Amino acid sequence: MKKSIYLLGFALVVLTAWSYTRTFVDVAGIDTSIKPGDNFFRFVNGKWYDTAKIASDQSGVGSYSFMNIPQKQLLQNILDSVSKSKNTMGSVEQKVGDFYASGMDMATINQRGYQPIKPMLARIDAISDVPSLMKFVAVEIKEGNRSIIGFGVSPDNKNSKINIAHVSQTGIGLPERDYYFKTDAPTLNIQEAYKKYMSTLFQLTGTDAAAAAKDADIAYSIEKQNAASHKTNIERRDVKANYHKLAVTAINQTQPNIGWSTLLANLGATTDSIDMAQPAYYDSLNGLLKSVTINDWKIYLKANTLKDYADILSEPFVNAEFEFGKVLSGQATQKSRRQIMTDNVDGYLGQALGQLYVKRYFNEDAKKRVLVLVNNLQKAFENRINHLDWMSDSTKHKAVEKLYAITKKLGYPDKWRNYDKVQISRNKYFENILYIKQDGWQREITRLNKPVDRSEWSTTPSTVTAYYNPSANEVVFPAGILQFPYFDFEADDAINYGGIGMVIGHEMTHAFDDQGAQFDKDGNVKNWWTKEDYRKFSEKTKQLSDLYSSFTVLDDVHVKGGLTLGENTADNGGIAMAYDAFKLTQQGKGNVKIDGFTPDQRFFLSIARIWRVKTRDAFLRTYVNTNPHSPAMWRVNGPLMNFEPFYQAFNVQPGDKNYKPVDQRVKIW
Repeated sequence: MKKSIYLLGFALVVLTAWSYTRTFVDVAGIDTSIKPGDNFFRFVNGKWYDTAKIASDQSGVGSYSFMNIPQKQLLQNILDSVSKSKNTMGSVEQKVGDFYASGMDMATINQRGYQPIKPMLARIDAISDVPSLMKFVAVEIKEGNRSIIGFGVSPDNKNSKINIAHVSQTGIGLPERDYYFKTDAPTLNIQEAYKKYMSTLFQLTGTDAAAAAKDADIAYSIEKQNAASHKTNIERRDVKANYHKLAVTAINQTQPNIGWSTLLANLGATTDSIDMAQPAYYDSLNGLLKSVTINDWKIYLKANTLKDYADILSEPFVNAEFEFGKVLSGQATQKSRRQIMTDNVDGYLGQALGQLYVKRYFNEDAKKRVLVLVNNLQKAFENRINHLDWMSDSTKHKAVEKLYAITKKLGYPDKWRNYDKVQISRNKYFENILYIKQDGWQREITRLNKPVDRSEWSTTPSTVTAYYNPSANEVVFPAGILQFPYFDFEADDAINYGGIGMVIGHEMTHAFDDQGAQFDKDGNVKNWWTKEDYRKFSEKTKQLSDLYSSFTVLDDVHVKGGLTLGENTADNGGIAMAYDAFKLTQQGKGNVKIDGFTPDQRFFLSIARIWRVKTRDAFLRTYVNTNPHSPAMWRVNGPLMNFEPFYQAFNVQPGDKNYKPVDQRVKIW
């Protein structure tokens, strides 16, 4: 995984304690019956957590990703407006408005049923052998549907200035490989719901119930065989072990059934090598192409096609997808069509919609102010590097070089994506999406063997998120994150540094987590450590992984310390950087209370507030199995039990449940 997505920052502009005009600490949400040292997340958020209601059409409520719920209302306001206006043909407003209108026209979508994918199903029926199967696979890749070949174009890990061809493991429909092999009751329930989902899709295209169930079993069996060769999510975090640049002539010999030269030619991809991230998957696929009958492969490909397009077909298909999805998320009822289409416009035409969002809602002054804050967190990070007691001077020098080489992207792209080649019609929803996917493929394949365009963004400006990209050594903070509880012009420094400041520090720390530390300042996988320094670093990350693996989430379900190591490292580092920067401000140097809390206490209260999230158990179970971030409670309690200033601020003592003796506290950065 080359990117780590997380939150954003605030500036070292001095705000005096008396300049704010409203309360930023939710005193009513604090549960004073809980000691801060026992469970700080519950201390700050307990009363809110116990009374918060999760809407039936949502899997959670609160901050971070669930802030996108009210955020989407702002986008709906834009979409309702532009879809009803007369817009110039080819303009951003016309494309966004007509795409939204086409998806809201359920009468036409329902009337068409599954007619839009009949040509695809017919192409599958025409498959007669492995070469014709692989030809179909190439066609579907160009239409944005990757079934058994996970092909993409992105920077070379060892030469980050050039885009190369990559292939990674794929071929499954459940969240990750272990879902096919675990036998606990929740997983077995998911397996059965998934088979039922595929069976329903087959029935909706005219197959009788008995045959549909049989076909679903066949498709599932092939997926399970694919999954058997998959690396786990934790194994995929090993950067070097997931890079294998191989000559096409060589893999033509070792994997002849795939027919790489022919496949690449059908894709229009001219290259003499491919980075094959997980060769074991393709070795297995090469064998399965012969051992599995063509008829069974055709059933598998039909199931994959139906799943890939179910959400954009008629209501019975959309409902079937939802019925399976709610087993993973716990979401009780389907979102409204307006909500669904807002998500889809943001997903398919995100930068077009982003232009309208920025124009209407974004405060340009926030961009300038956050840049100041990012720069100040950078200085705080440099100071921490220079004072590390476990790193040599030579490695410190290179770490600081990398720190100051980080590119900062704030608010929105300097250069927007151009959708000029995409024709959008108000009455052809399915075709609109197909055209957008095909345009996306053309953009991707034209990058092959070309210099990397480092001005591009991998998220939309309206999304409440942020990320660090190691291959570009860049941090990205979209406009959507620049709002309370992360950032507010009227808030005092403690609130903003505990909010957006922590997020800035988090993203910067990703440059030095277990994955990011393997990339140099130019974004290449290259060792810049001394052997002894890296040994000490690895020992510390192992301690952090072990600590988080001890945290219980549900019943006997634990946080996966190996999966979440990068994000946990960033959370621990982010808090430390933000606190150091906060202590440079006028408020941070003083001790004036606001709302009855000291500056340091308000800083930590803000950290707990930004992770105020409540989710359904089904969602949380899936989250722990698949997400590289720890659950919200442990994003608060985990780092703070390692951080001495927190102990001082809230008088945490031995005997408190989250107290850690000094020699057991993990400190990396």
